Order: sequence, then C-alpha cells, then structure tokens
Amino acid sequence: MNLALLLPAGLAALAALLLPLLIHLARRSEQRITDFAALRWLAAKPRPRRKRRFDERLLLLLRLLLLAALALLLARPVLYGNPDRTPWIVAVPEVGAAPLRDAAGTGSARLHWLAPGFPALEEAPPTGKQPVASLLRELDATLPAGTPLTVLVPTVIDGADAQRPRLSRHVEWRVVPSTPTPPTTVAATAIPEVMVRHAPGDVPALRYLRAAGAAWRAATPAADGGSKATTSSPIVIAPASQALDARTRNLIWLVPGALPAHVRDWIRDGGHALLAADIKAPELAKSTPLWRDDAGDPLVRGAPLGRGRIMQLTRGLSPDAMPQLLEADFPEHLRALFSDPAPAPARVAASAYAPTAGAPPWPETPRPLAPWLVALVALLFAFERWFASSPRRGAAP
Repeated sequence: MNLALLLPAGLAALAALLLPLLIHLARRSEQRITDFAALRWLAAKPRPRRKRRFDERLLLLLRLLLLAALALLLARPVLYGNPDRTPWIVAVPEVGAAPLRDAAGTGSARLHWLAPGFPALEEAPPTGKQPVASLLRELDATLPAGTPLTVLVPTVIDGADAQRPRLSRHVEWRVVPSTPTPPTTVAATAIPEVMVRHAPGDVPALRYLRAAGAAWRAATPAADGGSKATTSSPIVIAPASQALDARTRNLIWLVPGALPAHVRDWIRDGGHALLAADIKAPELAKSTPLWRDDAGDPLVRGAPLGRGRIMQLTRGLSPDAMPQLLEADFPEHLRALFSDPAPAPARVAASAYAPTAGAPPWPETPRPLAPWLVALVALLFAFERWFASSPRRGAAP
C-alpha cells in the first residue's frame, strides 16, 4: 500500500505552522508588572533573564496538528495498492434475480445489475433496454485489475453495438436460457414531404422532381396491401414568392444567387435544404460528400447548420450535366438525402457476443483519504476550541 499526493504543492501550506509558534511567543506580553507601595523603597535588584519558552504546550500541539492536517488535505493524499479482489457477478435485468443468486452460491461475490450505476441485487431491477457493451466497458474500467468478473446474459441481447466488447480482463460469460422476446417491428420509412421553391419562369428541372415524387408514392405500399394513390405528390412545387411551410422539414431551393436570410434561419431551426449548384452558401465551405457518381465524384455535398442540414448539388439539374436524372435509382437517391438514418441494429445472439480480452489494463483507481482527513480536522478543531476556552486554563492565548 503506497501513499501518494495528487497535489504536492498543497504542502506549501505547512508554512502556516509558524503562526501558532509566534502567537505563543507573543503571549509573554500579557504578563504585566504591577508595583506595590510597600515595596517601592526596596532596592531594585536585577532580575534574571528568563529563557524563551512555550506556554500551553498541549494547546500549541493541537494547533500545530490542526494546521498540518489542513495542509495535508490540500495536497489531496490517496492510497494505492491492496485493492478489493472480491469477485463480481453482474446480470442483465432480463435474466432475473434467481439465476444471479444461484451463480453466487455460498461465496462472497458481489451481486449487481448490469445497468447504469451498477445497482446492487437488493435494489429493484432497472427497466428498459440497457447498453450492454458500454456498461461492460465502464465496469471493466472501474474494477481493480485482476478482480474476477462473471456476466449473466439472456439468450438474445437487446442493447448491443456494432463491435464485440474488448476488455482488459477475462470474463466468464454465462448465457441464461430465457423466453425470447419478439423482435421489434421496424416501421416502413415514411415518404418525406418536400417543398420546392423555384425562380419565376419555366424550370426544366421541375419535371424530374415531379417524376421522383410520383415514384416515391408508387413504390410505397398502402396499409391494406395495395398501392397508395398517386393523386397527391409528396413534392409540392411553388414559386419562391410563396412563404415556406413551417410544418415541412425538407426544402429544394432552385433560386440562383445568394441564399436568403429567411431560408438560412429556417434551416437553423431544424430544416433540411437542398440547394441548386449556382447558389452561394458560405456554410458549405467545409462540407462532406453525401452522394457520389460511379466515378466517385461528389454529386451532393452537405454540412450541418444549426439544428438543421444544408446540402447543395455540384451540378445543374439537367441530363447533360447530371445524367443520373434519367437513371431508375434517382428517386431513391433523392429520397435518401431527406430521410432520417435508420437506427443501428442492437439485437444479437448472446453466444456470439462474448467479450474478448487483450485491451490495455486501466490504471488503478486510487482511494482518496479526504473524507478521513476532514473528520480528523473537525475533531482536532473541536478539541482545540474546548481546550482553549476551558476555565481551568486561565487566560487563553
């Protein structure tokens, strides 16, 4: 077990130990000589010089200890070594308490739920999906190196990420047979509603946008198994003079020139806008490609703007500049620009998700001594005040 100081500069406060010494030396000034009339005629004899000494030594010692404890508290002492090696057994709340108690047997293992905060078994099990991989990494970083760890998981883990956990220790991975939960139903991607604002006059690109909207509607099945009606297009086209619909999050802006301020504010409030290639938008100076052609050249670039996203075509919306307008997958590419990304899969078979070992060990977590020092300071202060104000002492320094 080793003692270390996280802030050694705090020991500079030990210089305050001079204060009690000076106070006790200056206490001699409180002793005043009083002349008596009957002794005034006696011959004055030289008094022997008194050696400097410290009065009230116990009080002085208490004050010195109090200041030393305060200086040590400022230096933030911690203890390394002799960690707690008690085995840990954790379980995903879906497993239940009974398998967790059976796994402990008659041993002295610590039983906890694999949930935020790692509550003890005696507490109510948390509800909801738990981030199993993140919790395992957090627990691995918290436990001392060499502490045995056993993890109980159900047959199917609902809370996995895209990578098997890699920990710094070997984990005993136990799959507890459980009733499989039905898979979460993933709703079909809704058709995005897009408003188009264009400059006055005939814009040839509008015909391709109308065709893309019709393709979206035709490719989405209705709830009864048939196909949805194509009378109302999800792409609503209007001139730039018409105000933006606050209920729609998606916009295609085909007005040349600088991007108007009200459109920029609409994007910052959470809108997604696709701009024509001839529109000036300084916000796209650090954009990233969102759609590439077969040669790898970007067709659309985008960047976040406030709570929204701003995108821009790199070519004009004409077959000569952008042959992709005539391809069958153009509606799907355009739809992907305005669709929210699908959630990452989180369900995996527990038998295939066992953590691997080999990660670098985490540094040992020191045990702070501050709580004990605070208690010692309070105790020394109480003794010092009691002794300094004691009536049996006489005058206090």
